[in-house]
Amino acid sequence: MPLIVGLGNPGKEYEGTPHNVGFETVARLTQRAGVLFRKSPVGNAEEAKLPRAGRVIAFRPLSYMNHSGLPVSAALRWYEFRPWEMLVVCDDVNLPLGFLRMRQSGGPGGQKGLISIIQQLGTDEFPRLRIGVGGGHPGADVAKHVLSRFSVRERQVVEAALAYAADAVECFLSEGLTTAMNRFNTRKEPVNPPPSGAPEASDKSSPKGEQP
Repeated sequence: MPLIVGLGNPGKEYEGTPHNVGFETVARLTQRAGVLFRKSPVGNAEEAKLPRAGRVIAFRPLSYMNHSGLPVSAALRWYEFRPWEMLVVCDDVNLPLGFLRMRQSGGPGGQKGLISIIQQLGTDEFPRLRIGVGGGHPGADVAKHVLSRFSVRERQVVEAALAYAADAVECFLSEGLTTAMNRFNTRKEPVNPPPSGAPEASDKSSPKGEQP
């Protein structure tokens, strides 16, 4: 059974940012299962064993996004998983906010965590679940966007998307990749935005010292 990898950046200053939706999705899986993260034996990561048939490891690298491949490759060796027995959950600025896209393999699409994993493994043949965070339009400051916090209105959409993403991972584990793709790849807006005039606040400050 697979390694479920959620990508993100460690530290309070990165909580609630677009780059951390992978972290948050995996956290929802552990919360549903009633288990806690602990230090991983591979180092520079945390993990939790999900109580399912076979070995299912929820895994979060703590090496910062740009260096995710180091602990991920170490975990695959430690647990004797092959790359295609792993599902990576990450953000995608090229997908609309709240959209999901699960794929069997493919290039990184500019996502720095996927770039690092592909470089370390020497292959892009592993499943991934991308969660749309928007912000990838031409001329956008993508680095600022993924390290800034969501507005109140955006956060409502993201919360629904994270629950949907956790459902997609559970479907992947129980029914396989093809069924999960057919059922959860988003074809329309998953959540209607709040009505016009609803209160909205935004914290667009970005933590310093980390690149997307």
